[in-house]
Amino acid sequence: MKIEMAESMFYSWLRHIKSCQIVQTNWTVSPLWKINHEDELQVIMNETESFFEKKYGYGIYKKNRSLSQLIRQGECDVIGMHFDENWQITAYAIDVAFHENGLNYGSHDDTVMRVIKKCIRTAMCLYGCFDLVTAEVFFASPKINPAETRALIPCLAEAGEILRKNGLEYNIHLIANENFNTEVLQPLTEVSGQISDTTELFVRSRQMYNMFFEKPHISPSHTGIFQPQLQHERNINRSDNYKDMAVGMIARTILRQMLTDHCATEAEIGFMQSAEYSKQFFHLNYPLLVPADSTYEKVRYYAAPLNIYGKSYKMCSQWFETPANDDRPYLLKWIETHKHSN
Repeated sequence: MKIEMAESMFYSWLRHIKSCQIVQTNWTVSPLWKINHEDELQVIMNETESFFEKKYGYGIYKKNRSLSQLIRQGECDVIGMHFDENWQITAYAIDVAFHENGLNYGSHDDTVMRVIKKCIRTAMCLYGCFDLVTAEVFFASPKINPAETRALIPCLAEAGEILRKNGLEYNIHLIANENFNTEVLQPLTEVSGQISDTTELFVRSRQMYNMFFEKPHISPSHTGIFQPQLQHERNINRSDNYKDMAVGMIARTILRQMLTDHCATEAEIGFMQSAEYSKQFFHLNYPLLVPADSTYEKVRYYAAPLNIYGKSYKMCSQWFETPANDDRPYLLKWIETHKHSN
């Protein structure tokens, strides 16, 4: 079976960044499966076909005139399932394309229509095959030309609205260009030194690169794991007590413990649930904390909840430390000014 590096990357991303306990690449619909909810799926097919034809002139199902044909040809590059402590499922389905000169499935319209169709069909397959009424559907590509990006963003949002109108709480996400780097590549780079599974080809290739181009060092986490040292970490001032830890690891360990130890006041915990406060004090683009049962951008939050002053929250997972987007000094300053508060 052919192995795509991009699929391997998202296999690792779902396992280690999204904490999925079950992940499969190259998922396809079996011809022997019974498809559930056919009447509801037919309504979704008809409504999406009519909407995109009338508004944009897109014939997204022009090669699939029947629901059965559309679903039976269903496939997805990577599917993952995360089970929380109450056995609630968060499902992820990802189609990924890597075209070196920019995403290209033919003409501009052909490219946009194909992505829309992929996302809608994936959502319909999740409902018809798994009976899931909530899911996160992604289309990912490291390079999409601006014209296609501008066209896809509203179309995918509109497709998600049609799904929700028909009772499916599905979110459709586009990961492309710089977001591909900050949401996928950088988080995987942070954790790659802690993964020893030789079947994860993307992670192994990153580790091989680090052997020759980065000077390694031993992590202070007492796990015995050998981790790469990145250039921007070597340039951190010596007063940084966590210079051997990536910013995401600091957040997941030090900050998390401080919050549960009540190093922040109840008023601060309230402020941390606002985007403005979190941007000012942590340099984040999302609220640091959201209620554990919130559906707000949940793919951008660590799955494991934390208990603070008797309430359950989830903490933002979008931590980066690049020259263009460096959250590290903000996080370290907060830790330094609060570490003796308890």
